[in-house]
Amino acid sequence: MPKFIPGLKLSALFYEKEIRPILEKEFPRLRYSAALIGWGSEVLGFDTPLSRDHHWGPRMLLFLAHQDYVRLENKLSQVFSDNLPYEFLGYSTNYSEPDAGGVRHPVKIERGPVNHMVQVFGLKGFFEARLGFDPAKKIDVIDWLSVPQQRLLEVVRGEVYHDGLGKLRKIQERLKFYPRDVWLYMLASQWSKIAQEEAFVGRAGDAGDELGSGVVAAHLVREIMRLAFLMERQYAPYSKWMGTAFRRLKIGRKLAPVLQGVLAARTWKGREKKLVEAYSIVARQHNALGITRPLPTKVTKYYNRPFLVIHGEVFAGSISEAIRNRRLRHLMPAVGSIDQFIDSHDVLQQIWLVRRLGAALYK
Repeated sequence: MPKFIPGLKLSALFYEKEIRPILEKEFPRLRYSAALIGWGSEVLGFDTPLSRDHHWGPRMLLFLAHQDYVRLENKLSQVFSDNLPYEFLGYSTNYSEPDAGGVRHPVKIERGPVNHMVQVFGLKGFFEARLGFDPAKKIDVIDWLSVPQQRLLEVVRGEVYHDGLGKLRKIQERLKFYPRDVWLYMLASQWSKIAQEEAFVGRAGDAGDELGSGVVAAHLVREIMRLAFLMERQYAPYSKWMGTAFRRLKIGRKLAPVLQGVLAARTWKGREKKLVEAYSIVARQHNALGITRPLPTKVTKYYNRPFLVIHGEVFAGSISEAIRNRRLRHLMPAVGSIDQFIDSHDVLQQIWLVRRLGAALYK
């Protein structure tokens, strides 16, 4: 294998050296946008040499106005097949057909047309397929809450190499993060999730169930991490990349070793001790946001039981009072966005399904 080049850089060079010259020669008047967004670890900047075994390499997405897409999609694809080199910087530009899971693999060839991964889309159609709505129009509360954060992250990250349509970067800016009231609603929901289980680490352990205590603690670690993303106004990626992205948060440097301590503890009291430290950190971060009155940053007993908690319900309730949007206030108690209460990747990958679930839940 040639020397590893991060996918975003490889595709940027691919555009400059190969794609743009072909377009300038064959379609000199065409208005288009070129980017690497959407699926793929390289879009989030998390690719490694291991990523190169599938759906990775010299590739990009071309976006056209609808009328040009209908007229030129097949012609553009053929032109690239006939004109692209077989390799670029040592990497094959030719790929297999998609397998049963839609995955393509690099396949080196020495003659014939290139089965490339320069994918052509209508701009509007691409976003409707990825998100379930047209972000150039008004974005409704249901739109925001019915899309997994991973999907939103995929379209605001990556790189735009050329925006001849003058719309792609504007759409990314609109989708950069949630509107204030949607954000507050999701924050309240996340604190509620912590409140639901924070006493169970001690309760399970006190009953002699260290395994169960550890499972609850691990779940709370994930919820605290997701809370941290929201507090820093960042979309949380799905589980494969959550730890990697979490360490890049401002709070991550301080909080990551504490959460690792929770997972490493062998007893429920050891887990509780580290969770107490984590609760204090996120409570102070909450107060720094200035969205509610200052709330306690020290843990107390869970009512009359000897388990230490931060009382997430207090944070959730105070945040809910700051929500102005009547529709969101009507949704209280907060359950959050679609991926705050659904874990199945198979469900979350089906935009039509999460849209249907959202329409029923958030009506």
